[in-house]
Parts: sequence; structure tokens; C-alpha cells
Amino acid sequence: MPIQRKKIKSSLAPGWYFMQGDEACAEGAIAAGCRFYAGYPITPASEVMIRMVHRLADIDGVFIQMEDEIGSISSVIGASWAGAKAMTATSGPGISLMAEAVGYAVITETPCVIVDVQRAGPSTGQATRPAQGDIMQVKWGPHGDNEIVALAPWSVQEMYDLTIKAFNYAERFRLPAFILADEAVGHLRETLVVKEEVEVWDRYKAPGLPPFGTEERNGVPPMPSFGEGANLLVTGSTHDSWGFRKTADSAVQARLTERLVLKVRDFKDEVIETESYFLDDAEVGVLAYGFTARAALQAVKRLRNQGMKAGLLRLISIWPFADEAIIKLGKKCRVIFVPEMNRGQVAGELKKYTTTPVISIPKTNGEVIEPGEIVEGIRRNMA
Repeated sequence: MPIQRKKIKSSLAPGWYFMQGDEACAEGAIAAGCRFYAGYPITPASEVMIRMVHRLADIDGVFIQMEDEIGSISSVIGASWAGAKAMTATSGPGISLMAEAVGYAVITETPCVIVDVQRAGPSTGQATRPAQGDIMQVKWGPHGDNEIVALAPWSVQEMYDLTIKAFNYAERFRLPAFILADEAVGHLRETLVVKEEVEVWDRYKAPGLPPFGTEERNGVPPMPSFGEGANLLVTGSTHDSWGFRKTADSAVQARLTERLVLKVRDFKDEVIETESYFLDDAEVGVLAYGFTARAALQAVKRLRNQGMKAGLLRLISIWPFADEAIIKLGKKCRVIFVPEMNRGQVAGELKKYTTTPVISIPKTNGEVIEPGEIVEGIRRNMA
């Protein structure tokens, strides 16, 4: 699909800013072209909404506070079909409420961005405390086979940069894209560097072509908007390439679900992003993501100073999963440790792709993982 790429001037004046992660996320959305936000206040994502209230008013955008998260994601989907780049932000309880509509966005191929600033759960849990417990929820919350994009920032800078990327991937693949942050990153304050230009991608339009199918098994169809003259039928039921319901047609169902998956899996290398630290000679691997990766990097440095050949693989993208990087890490290291603020969600995923022992270092008491805890966990299991 010939995605429309362009360079535009940054919405903020280029330079250095001291900013909170949630605020940087909002600024990244504005820079990517977001002009519609619907949301409901929820800790620790409320600051994203507050920033969008003020910023959208400055640039002739639209902000709506909805009655709940179901209304929020539904409004975002509608705005996207009206031609807007649209976003909402929430936390775990809100993601639970949005699950059905996320599945609707998948099958209708609606580009949108959902920011999940994770907090301790289950249920209401600890509203102000950090966690990384929504990894599986954003991928498998909707029923049926589906593919989404999810990115995990570890800094204020990445809250800005990855939000721009999330919008671009949403437009490129016509799907919901997630920012999987956590409270610690969302409420972190540090330096943000804004460049002079931003690369943004816009959805492909081709009047007269079907909006829900391509000749390719893995293609992304063009997306018209309401009001442009297309006779649009947008349904969550099984449909053909023109949107007509075909709920009793097994061939149409097979074709549709295959394409929804392959349009991402066959091009996953465009999305998958990792960073490596000290892996050239590593014998002990550490895999981490989000705020926990900051502690993991310090832990690896301490271990190397103590004579242990440790290295870190940081996942920047969570979904699609970095399977090939995991396979390579498993071949290099004799053991892999996975610190995360849950009970081992990503550690379990690693075991699908490597026979190397994978040891979880979980923490779910509402506090961030400290470097010393990672060092201790590795030393204890290596003894």
C-alpha cells in the first residue's frame, strides 16, 4: 500500500523541554496530526487528557470528555471514519471496558491510538502505583484472531517519539495501535528534545477501490472517509471487500481473518524494534521493557563490574513480538532473566521461542523494580 509520508514542522518549537511523560505523549500525538481526543479521566493517564484539552483548543482540534471508556473508544473510532487522526488514553480498568470496541476497530480496520498508562491491578487495584500487567490484555482482550501494534516507552523522550510512531503505524496498517506505558514513565519528568521536523504518515485513499479488501492476501486497503462520496458500510460482522455482511460465507470469513493477521505479520519487521546493551560477549541475558528496562540496564552494568558477562535486550515494541531477536538471544546466552512488574507475562511469551532457561523476576507490590533487586534475583538463581 502506498502510504502517504511527509515531513512537517514540529508543533512545538524545536529545542529542549522539561516535561512529564504523559504530557510528552500528548505533544507527540499533536505532532503526528491528532486532532480529536475523546476520553474519561483515570489515574495515571489523566494528564494526557488535561494536556490535550488545552492543546487541541489552540489548533482547532476537538476534545470530548465522554461518560466512560466505552464511549471514549467508540467516539475515537467514529472520528477516525470521519477522517481525523484520533486518540484516547486510559489505564487497565479502562482497557477492560474498551476490549469489545478494540475488536471492532480491528475488523473494521480503523486507525486509532490508545494510550495505556498501566497501574497495579487486578480490577481497581492501586490507582496511583506502577505495573506492567496489561501486556496480554491489549493483545488478547478482544476475542478472535487479531493483530495490533503496541510500543513500550522507557523515557519521556520515547513517550513523545513512540506516540508519533504509533499514529504512523495505525495509518500504515489500519489498526488500533497502543502505547503501553506505565505509571512510572507517565509521571516521570525529564528532558524532551523536539526536532525541527516530524515524519508523519497519512492513510492511503483511492476513490473507487474497495475499502475492506485487496487482491493481495496481506494487503491494506485504501480508507475513504464519510462525506467523501463513498457508499460506506462499516460493520463488525464478517463482510466482503465492499463492507457487505457475509456472516454465512465461510470463504469470506477465512479470507478476511487471514488478511487481518497477515497484513501485520508479513511486515512485522517494519514495526519490531529492540535495543541491545553488552550482548556481544554476554552469557547471561536480561530482557526488559518500559521503565523496568532502566533498572535492568543499571543491574547489567553492576553485574559486569562484578565479573559476570551479562547483557540486556530491551523490547521497544511489544506487539508484534520480537521472536527472531528472542531466538538469537537464546542461542547466545545460557540463561535469560526477565524482570517485569507482573507475574511473568513476557517471560512466558519468551518460552515459545527458545529452549534456553527463562527465569522470571516478577514484582507486583505497586513499586518499581530496583536495580539491586534484579542483581539479587540473578545472583540467587545463578548460585
